[in-house]
Amino acid sequence: MDSTGIASLYRQHHAWLLKQLLRRLGGQHAEAWDLVHDTFERVLRQPARNRQDQPRGYLGTIAKRLLIDRHRRRQIENAYLEALAGQPERMAPSPEAIVEIVEQLRGICDTLDRMPQRMRDVFLLARIEGLAYGDIAGRLGVSVNIVQKDMIQAWQRFYYALHG
Repeated sequence: MDSTGIASLYRQHHAWLLKQLLRRLGGQHAEAWDLVHDTFERVLRQPARNRQDQPRGYLGTIAKRLLIDRHRRRQIENAYLEALAGQPERMAPSPEAIVEIVEQLRGICDTLDRMPQRMRDVFLLARIEGLAYGDIAGRLGVSVNIVQKDMIQAWQRFYYALHG
């Protein structure tokens, strides 16, 4: 889809998407605006498939995934901050170290956001939920070989994001 098509998609569905996100977020305007922006940014980065047949379904799916990713990211940050709060004072990291760690966590989350959906699902099922590759393959309907390849590529993306 060319820039005219995306501009048209934005004009036709921006208000609808904002309304949907405001409802989901309990009226949090700043969060909703951010997610609308992120949704259309994702549309710009993805191929044109599925945009024209059901644009609201397409935009809604992207926004829902972004909302889930944002929630997951906040859970990770909150869990880390809670773990820090529970440490004795002498073991607590310095404010500079906390900032560096949070930046690394954001880099990890950004890397997750840029991964193709299946690769992200494979990685999260393996690392967060602790599933074996065979279980992941069964759940996603792919071969174990594909799960292994997705994990290798995911780890490579993280390595380049943090050391690249």
